[in-house]
Amino acid sequence: MRRSLRLPAALLAAVVVAQTAVIIMSPRDAGPDPASVSSREYFTPREIARAQDYRSPQLVLYGVTMAIELAVLIGLTRRAGRRPSSPGARRGRLATVARRPVPAGAAGGAAISLALTLATLPVSAVSRQRAIDVGLSTRSWSGWAQDVLLGAVIGAALAAAGGAVLVIVLRRFGRTWWAPGAAAVVAFAVVTTYLTPVVIEPLFNRFTPLPPGRTRTEILDLARRAGVRVGQVYVVDASKRTTGANAYVAGLGATKRIVLYDTLLRDFPPAEVRLVVAHELGHVHHSDVPHGLLWVAIVAPFGMLAVARLAERLGPEDWHARPAATVPAVALALALVVPAVTMISNQLSRRVEARADFFSLQLTQDPRTLIAFQRRIARANVSDPDPPGWASFLLSTHPQTLERIGAATAFEQRGSVETGQ
Repeated sequence: MRRSLRLPAALLAAVVVAQTAVIIMSPRDAGPDPASVSSREYFTPREIARAQDYRSPQLVLYGVTMAIELAVLIGLTRRAGRRPSSPGARRGRLATVARRPVPAGAAGGAAISLALTLATLPVSAVSRQRAIDVGLSTRSWSGWAQDVLLGAVIGAALAAAGGAVLVIVLRRFGRTWWAPGAAAVVAFAVVTTYLTPVVIEPLFNRFTPLPPGRTRTEILDLARRAGVRVGQVYVVDASKRTTGANAYVAGLGATKRIVLYDTLLRDFPPAEVRLVVAHELGHVHHSDVPHGLLWVAIVAPFGMLAVARLAERLGPEDWHARPAATVPAVALALALVVPAVTMISNQLSRRVEARADFFSLQLTQDPRTLIAFQRRIARANVSDPDPPGWASFLLSTHPQTLERIGAATAFEQRGSVETGQ
């Protein structure tokens, strides 16, 4: 293949494979098409305005953050690709890096991670202040600073490992480094999915088993009826950071668990908590976490090929002589390719979430409670019930609130028709 065509061909292959995997893996049993509903049927004008006033600028801040990160990575890539002005300085620098290229790659990865954290810190602070202003954030500024510092340390450590691995595969495999790189990406996804609930998340929050009582009894009953081995059910002290509510499934095998925010148990009625748990049981029943990892395994080789070809264009021409100098270029390529692939994967995520909603409705036969829950959680999380279509398509991992209400309405209408009511 002509050299000029390698990059566009790799990018096209990544997009086509990612989209094809989404089409093949998308659930076909996600329930009836949502009924058409209006936000004003379920939310007051004041609630809608409050959510839009908060969320619209947050989208802008998200875009600003991405722009800053790209600017930093472009600057670092250009700096790394610059050769020393004098032959003596060039030989000295090359000799230093050549002696210890792997530590140099690790240091480069950590430095990039820390630079991105510092560069976007002002935007993060603005975003946090806005969350405080609407009553969504409860964390003190000192607590927030601790979270940022801890996150920066973890991010730098992971980036250092990534930089070291990158240099190793560059030196060993040359231009075909993307193949073992893809294997490393898949391995990283599996390991982090397994370990994050028991290693990373406890560094930020306290997780306690759901104590015996009505809620636990109802959860176990739902799991029995669904034929699901639920693993452990934990409560996380989310209230120390937010007034928002959530629940999620995490882990693999021995670390598999359902996690409930303490705000969910505190602020939502039992019927709505039961429905949320039924939704999470749907994820377990359909093995959504392993299937997500399968999608990563399918797409990673083509995504990493695109990253490699893009990094060749962006990085130094003499990358084989100083692979550590290629680390910023690969980071920049990842920053361009990963969001594009993620936006494609969001289609699959939304369909998976719709199926989990449908599973919860089949298990509970309670569409009215799902509608009530969607209204309540949208208010609690200050969520726009009907965000811009482009934002939902590109960025949302879940169906929008009105779509979920419409799906519950359609389920209720279908049930009424089937029973002749």
